Amino acid sequence: MAFDPVEEIKRFHGAINALDFDTIENCFAQDATYVSNGVGSLSGRADIMVAFCKYFDDYPDQTAIDTLVEKVSPNAGRAVWSVRATHSKTGKPLVREGEETITFNEDGRVTHVEVTDYQVF
Repeated sequence: MAFDPVEEIKRFHGAINALDFDTIENCFAQDATYVSNGVGSLSGRADIMVAFCKYFDDYPDQTAIDTLVEKVSPNAGRAVWSVRATHSKTGKPLVREGEETITFNEDGRVTHVEVTDYQVF
């Protein structure tokens, strides 16, 4: 069966919504990069996972919904999403909308994530 970036993004986002950190970590290639205006530029699976764990410590109740997931190349896809969460320490709500382009290697692991927030409320 041919690689389908749309299905892999859905699987990756499903792991994130389930807070399944083992699966999230396994989705990333060792040398993956992650770029977001929220966290800056991260290099390497270990640094990415530190950032994921910190974020979900702050926002453990996050609910994310994909409104679009599409293939943009044989090894990449784009997801448009919205996020709702509450900061665990301050109680401040977080509402984000944006998109991300995710690129995969030949083994189906994430090599690059480029996040663009449309707006953060």
